[in-house]
Amino acid sequence: MKKFLLTGGHRWAVVALTSILVTVGTAAATPVAFDVTMMHQMAVMDHQMATAPMNGDSDHDFAAMMIPHHEGAIAMARLELRSGTDPILRRLAEEIIVTQQQEIMVMQRQLRQEAIHTASKSRK
Repeated sequence: MKKFLLTGGHRWAVVALTSILVTVGTAAATPVAFDVTMMHQMAVMDHQMATAPMNGDSDHDFAAMMIPHHEGAIAMARLELRSGTDPILRRLAEEIIVTQQQEIMVMQRQLRQEAIHTASKSRK
């Protein structure tokens, strides 16, 4: 059986992968390897960061970029909890999920407050 993976400079192509890796010579598909799934999460995070709505304000742009960065870290931490066996890294993954979810909420709140403030300034 041969397995085909996208490697090298085809990082964005990994985004197109779904949750299966087709195995040639069998009717069934096999689960994607941890590294392929991790690279997929990295590519998604990179794409979301690259398309974050920037406006030139450093506070806004920081939050706009960090939200997808944290979402990517949470997705990768969940992968570690699903596949990892090292108790220290599993505990770290749990902490990443909790703390970065809280940080995302803070950044989203700040972006909402900024939008309200900007909207009220434009009405005056």
